[in-house]
Amino acid sequence: MSDHVNVDAGEIARFRSAASRWWDPEGEMRPLHDLNPVRLAYVERSGTLAGRAVVDVGCGGGLLAEVMAAKGARVVGLDLADELLSVARLHALESGVQVEYRLESAEAHVADHAGGYDVVTCMEMLEHVPDPGAVVAALGALVRPGGDVFVSTLNRTPRAYLMAILGAEYVLRLLPTGTHTYEKFIRPSELAAWASSAGLARIDIAGLDYDPFSRKARLTDDAGVNYLMHFRRPLEGTVS
Repeated sequence: MSDHVNVDAGEIARFRSAASRWWDPEGEMRPLHDLNPVRLAYVERSGTLAGRAVVDVGCGGGLLAEVMAAKGARVVGLDLADELLSVARLHALESGVQVEYRLESAEAHVADHAGGYDVVTCMEMLEHVPDPGAVVAALGALVRPGGDVFVSTLNRTPRAYLMAILGAEYVLRLLPTGTHTYEKFIRPSELAAWASSAGLARIDIAGLDYDPFSRKARLTDDAGVNYLMHFRRPLEGTVS
């Protein structure tokens, strides 16, 4: 599959425009910086990252990819915004962290790396592509039997619209206006159905609460706005 089949050019352009400021913790990517420790902690629930092969799909400027590599994982970061990957490579060089960044889609990466990863992550990316189900299918194909897949996205609820779009983009100006489109938000049931079709078993779901004033993020039982889901590819011969 071509790298550019399942991509929205407008979304790529929007993220490219923020590339130079991606690693500024006080800039427009501030919420991602604040959420990153919680995302990492959620991934580490499945065990240590040290020595594990990890692919971060939609890695952006490398926020999560870098911290996973710093934990000892062998990390590949995939994205379709070349400016973001340039920023990610430069920051990794400055940080002394080894990450392999590739300008490639998850669907294309499967061709040579099916079943090649212990851990697959895809954070805040599915709501920005035309066909999120195809990405989930690729995530399932990339992980080895017994391996883990972690996804974070936004729930399609009125509360998510109020908080993630009206509040975060228009009132508090935490994110650039137009970052999100409500119709592209994904219900947990939809994500779980795509994952099941990809041969993945759901392990867990957790809400992700963020207070922009204290800049504190935490996992909760409320998945009404931001949420994370953990899936696992069953070992061959096991019944999920």
